[in-house]
Amino acid sequence: MELSRNITVIPARKRVGNTAAVGKRPKLKVAAYCRVSTDSEEQASSYEVQVAHYTQFIQKNPEWELAGIYADDGITGTNTKKREEFNRMIEECMAGKIDMIITKSISRFARNTLDCLKYIRQLKDKNIAVFFEKENINTMDSKGEVLLTIMASLAQQESQSLSQNIKLGLQYRFQNGEVRVNHSRFLGYTKDEEGNLIIEPAEAEVVKRIYREYLEGASLLQIGRGLEADGILTGAGKTKWRPETLKKILQNEKYIGDALLQKTYTVDFLNKKRVKNKGIVPQYYVENSHEPIIPRDLYMQVQEEMIRRANLHSGANRKKRVYSSKYALSSIVYCSKCGEIYRRIAWNNRGKHSTVWRCCTRVEHGPTACDAPTIQESDLQAAVVQAINLVLGNRESMMATLQENVEAVIRQGDETSSEGIEAKLLDLQKELLKLANSKKDYNSVADEIDRLRELKQNALVESAEREGLKQRIREMREFLEQQSTEVTEYDELLVRRLIEKVTVYDERFEVEFKSGSKVDVERKRCPSRRK
Repeated sequence: MELSRNITVIPARKRVGNTAAVGKRPKLKVAAYCRVSTDSEEQASSYEVQVAHYTQFIQKNPEWELAGIYADDGITGTNTKKREEFNRMIEECMAGKIDMIITKSISRFARNTLDCLKYIRQLKDKNIAVFFEKENINTMDSKGEVLLTIMASLAQQESQSLSQNIKLGLQYRFQNGEVRVNHSRFLGYTKDEEGNLIIEPAEAEVVKRIYREYLEGASLLQIGRGLEADGILTGAGKTKWRPETLKKILQNEKYIGDALLQKTYTVDFLNKKRVKNKGIVPQYYVENSHEPIIPRDLYMQVQEEMIRRANLHSGANRKKRVYSSKYALSSIVYCSKCGEIYRRIAWNNRGKHSTVWRCCTRVEHGPTACDAPTIQESDLQAAVVQAINLVLGNRESMMATLQENVEAVIRQGDETSSEGIEAKLLDLQKELLKLANSKKDYNSVADEIDRLRELKQNALVESAEREGLKQRIREMREFLEQQSTEVTEYDELLVRRLIEKVTVYDERFEVEFKSGSKVDVERKRCPSRRK
């Protein structure tokens, strides 16, 4: 075929790499990417070998120029977010500093098919080739992407298989009660040289303080503000204490020496997404796995108190109320007529400003619904102080009453034996594992385990309630022994410590102490004062 004289044929010259300034850059700038999957000694030596190999390999080729060795040591290959060197290499490719990348295999480059293809295509748009030595694939070849898709899928399958093997290994350790806990943000504990949880004394005192203040009536917000004021850091080293953080501490069974394993599980091995385990995969509860910080009975008291605050109801209709601990008397002053709680209100009565406590039914629905009296705050506080002094004035009688209360609590100790329940649970757990391993139906056994665990929980709660009452009686006895004079001023901390409930009647206040004792105080009436 003859060509027209005004047409010149330029022969094709195959060249990979950045097309910018081709004439000025006779050599390809070639970089190598290396990665090892673990930090073991064997893999570490492999890492060093890779670096040395590719340095020598690139320098031996006269058409190549070493653009750098990029290496991530001990980082997972399932995603590229934490692979700093990999990301830096891609950035330099985009900046035109690299024309070609050499790596050992697809699995070293990425085990995630989507990530792998994403970066390959991104580089291909810039005319940058990636050569996989093991598979002998050059992404700039015509068949490269087809082969690459197949091989990358195999690499992802390999990663998935590895992830599954790790899961099985973890489950085996769980079944054997082997506890592995991340202690880096775990307030109160650290680990010894063998990886066992041990108590960190200073942090443990903070945990004890949180539990103590909560049982004394403080809200999560109040506890957090107190810790911040004292300059105490969270387990993560932050200065801000959030209510959610404190709630997790109060609900964490590890502080009593137990460990609930597999609270969360990984739903996607690629992006490492974890979700809360709501019965999808088995859980394992290991008792006495490490030294406790909080006594078991105290922990159970806290759980009961959390439930009580979350389900605070009052009145004939059992209306739900929001727990308040802003003041010591909040949520503990009740109306004798309708059973509702009293609310603290800044009151304006005929131009006279004062702080009063009023029945919620009367406040919300008027005096026709409930004609409970309105109480001046000063009168209410004075009544509480008087009740405490009445107890102090009758020490001997009160001591005898407290002793009777202790004996009554001891007599109530005939509850269902938790030891018998524990023995049954152990047998059922063994049966459950056998059925699960043999892939047989274990639903009936699992249901029975749930039922027995509930019975055991109830027995522990009852035991904790008795221990709590005995503790409150002891505290009352200590107060009577240590307080030699009458109380002259209203004290919020003292009220939180001693007073359980105040009931308002027309003519009197009934003050109930946490020890179980009750005292009546006559209510002062002013003829000119409205109800």
